Amino acid sequence: MTKAERWRRYWDRKSTTYDAEMGVWDRRLFGDSREWACGQAAGEVLEVAIGTGLNLPCYPAEVTLTGLDLSEGMLAIARDRARRLGRPVTLRRGSAQQLPFADASFDTVLCTFGLCAIPEHAAAVAEMVRVLRPGGRLILVDHVTSSSWLVRRLQWLVELASVPLAGEHFRRRPLKVVEALGVPVERRERFKLGLVERLVARKVS
Repeated sequence: MTKAERWRRYWDRKSTTYDAEMGVWDRRLFGDSREWACGQAAGEVLEVAIGTGLNLPCYPAEVTLTGLDLSEGMLAIARDRARRLGRPVTLRRGSAQQLPFADASFDTVLCTFGLCAIPEHAAAVAEMVRVLRPGGRLILVDHVTSSSWLVRRLQWLVELASVPLAGEHFRRRPLKVVEALGVPVERRERFKLGLVERLVARKVS
């Protein structure tokens, strides 16, 4: 079994409990981050790692939305959620590290709480920038390495189990990847001992 197949099966199984687990984290740690991210989306929007579609109620009505995820189990729940919301959305299965879209296809690319679990997160961010149109917005929200040394130590210990078992990273910092790609960051917020970071960057024309 390939790594991609292993993780696809993992997220297919995880799809049945994902909403309940994320609901706890949204209440305790992430706050209004979904509304913050989706409220800034405009035009033709791609959501990478859309999962079960928890962000769907948060988007402005006028955007044209495409969602991509590795897991068909996740996408099945997202389709049902979109139907119940009356929210038009195009859903596709695929890899964030090799987005199945042409260069400069979207006005906004958004990813919330997905880069922590994507195996090659730097490659995924580079792909998001590739499919953005000049002047387009990249919107990212994730849990990241803490600004507290004590919490960072605990994150390191947790990763000893979480990375091999679930591919879940706690010490990544997508901001650094965006900066390394030369994409100017227009807005950045970090809170909860630096555990949550959200940013908006704009692709240079």
